[in-house]
Amino acid sequence: MADGQTPCALVVMGVSGSGKSTIADRLAIRIGWRFEDGDSFHPPSNVAKMHSGQPLTDEDRWPWLRAIADEIDRTCGVRERAVIACSALKRAYRDILVHGRDEIRIVFLDGTQELIAARLAARKDHFMPPGLLASQFRTLEPPTPDERPITVAIDRTVEAIIEDIVSQLKLDRP
Repeated sequence: MADGQTPCALVVMGVSGSGKSTIADRLAIRIGWRFEDGDSFHPPSNVAKMHSGQPLTDEDRWPWLRAIADEIDRTCGVRERAVIACSALKRAYRDILVHGRDEIRIVFLDGTQELIAARLAARKDHFMPPGLLASQFRTLEPPTPDERPITVAIDRTVEAIIEDIVSQLKLDRP
């Protein structure tokens, strides 16, 4: 934060297979915040659509993003802190989540399509089929400087990625 104030929410974003849930969960443990997986906010119709290999449309995503934004607002309103894993691939999606608030920060997990494809190929029991990765990369609009993102390369260990995030945000253990 420009004024040194600690954010109330971190949105860990990236394409499927970038490590959002793993990084967000471990980051939350590291800094003593609550973890929320954005996938749990999807309505069953979205999950079924993704299971069948169909990419979601923006119309599918709006209620999902609003539900996550409501949880962020609730969290910040009661002075709690949360780390939320959410793909947030487009600027318009992030605008719904952040809606101009300085106390919400975006953490962008940046990796190549080749690296992430290899990770997806090794995954089991996840609803995002690897074939949808190309669609995710076509949709991805990396955060721009005015969004004040924390951008971290994902070609390192989970621990190194988390320490990079904590260092960039100047967060210490609780």
